[in-house]
Amino acid sequence: MARVIAALVMVLVAWLAHLCSLAYGDSYVRNACSVTQYPDLCMHSLSSFSSTAKDSPTKWARAGVSVTINEAKRVARYLVKLKKGGTITGGRNRGALSDCIECLQDTVDNLHRSLGVLRKLNGQTFGSQMGDVTTWVSAALTDEDTCLDGFDGQRGKKANLVRNRVSKISCITSNALALVNKLATSGPETLDN
Repeated sequence: MARVIAALVMVLVAWLAHLCSLAYGDSYVRNACSVTQYPDLCMHSLSSFSSTAKDSPTKWARAGVSVTINEAKRVARYLVKLKKGGTITGGRNRGALSDCIECLQDTVDNLHRSLGVLRKLNGQTFGSQMGDVTTWVSAALTDEDTCLDGFDGQRGKKANLVRNRVSKISCITSNALALVNKLATSGPETLDN
């Protein structure tokens, strides 16, 4: 009987420790995402980084840009598949789709540039580095808006799907930009590796 009670106590302690770690990790992502325009989306997309990013503005900015790259690549692949499948018809729609694919490729390029700089930040050139990163993430957001403009007024299920997926990327990019801006205003003294 004593062994059973001891085993139950150990399970209970482990369970409580797990709950505490979840709550503590949740506070990291909640704090990081508090500066974003879409905090719920931010917390959902970045919660897995809580245990590694903790209170680091640098790590949160990198995580935000990294997640945005992955999402933009995923949607770009979807759009290429739509184009190859010929499921979007009509000259204007097909043109908008081609333009959108190009915009998302530009988005991915700008975000990769940003992530490369975020991985090599240093105190001496921090200001200019953050200026470049902010410019590139802003350009990615503009590319996504340009993609959406091409589908403005378009009807149909596929056009709605494209708009919804690209809008989600825009929200994630906006969140990444907010995390980049938070890092920029935190200053070089918050840098870590």
